Amino acid sequence: MADIVVVGSLNMDLVIRTPRAPGAGETVRGYGFRTIPGGKGANQAAAVGRLGGAVSMIGRVGSDEFGERLVASLGQQGVDTGHVKVDSAAPTGVAVITVEDSGENRIIVSPGANGRVCTEDIDEAKDLLAEAKVIVLQFEVPLEVVEYAIEKATEYPAKVILNPAPAAQVSDEFLSRVDCLVPNETETRILTGIEVVDLATAGRAGKDLLSRGVRQVVITLGEKGALWLTQGSTMHIPAIKVRPVDTTAAGDAFVGGLAVGMVRGLVMEDAVRYGGCAGALTVMKLGAQTSLPSADQVGALFAGDTSVLESLA
Repeated sequence: MADIVVVGSLNMDLVIRTPRAPGAGETVRGYGFRTIPGGKGANQAAAVGRLGGAVSMIGRVGSDEFGERLVASLGQQGVDTGHVKVDSAAPTGVAVITVEDSGENRIIVSPGANGRVCTEDIDEAKDLLAEAKVIVLQFEVPLEVVEYAIEKATEYPAKVILNPAPAAQVSDEFLSRVDCLVPNETETRILTGIEVVDLATAGRAGKDLLSRGVRQVVITLGEKGALWLTQGSTMHIPAIKVRPVDTTAAGDAFVGGLAVGMVRGLVMEDAVRYGGCAGALTVMKLGAQTSLPSADQVGALFAGDTSVLESLA
């Protein structure tokens, strides 16, 4: 049985590089078009698999070539896909991604089969959930399914990690069932109404989320690292300095690394650092699942060996 169960999306990413993003009504010349397996849920599951974690995925793909590729890609990275359904009523989800030469990206998602994930899919995986140590969720499948999965998780020993992306307004009751909330700056602003521009504003937003019932919050801050908050403490974990190639899936790698660190019994500060190492290595390569680092790479960086950064530069 899997230690980590991921409930979420599987998308094929349609990626094109560009010197800069076009303005409204403007056409710019791009280059390097690729189709790359992605989707926040699948990325996080793949990140766990790459790091040697025992992981299962719950989700849906269409009955098409993209769906076949996505399921095969997860399997190659050690993810159990027995609960990924092939849905003939909808195409596989896709994401159109532009990546600027600076490494910044812009993403438009068409959910496809991800929008048909339902509560029955959660019920059919109850044996997985009952044995899991950590359940990881995001918001790229219907919100009512995420809420149902979190509610069901309260029946089991598993900890719930929620990456609220793309951000949506949710109730305090919903948040009170979350063991660890992992938003980025934009998602934090949407959840709290507080513009996150520095550590001070991140701290205020994190405390607001704690006041709504979340047990602990990890706000990812890009090049500024991450801020970890509980009711009793606040800790800033600095980012590892790298030259970004593509920031796609960096947050997903962070979540996957965090989940692996928690399952392996790391103290939370070190689990956040481990996730940060995974995220830092991910931005040094193009794509989503194609950029995810190995357990050896993350382990070396976590131990202070920065030569792995030079090998990827």
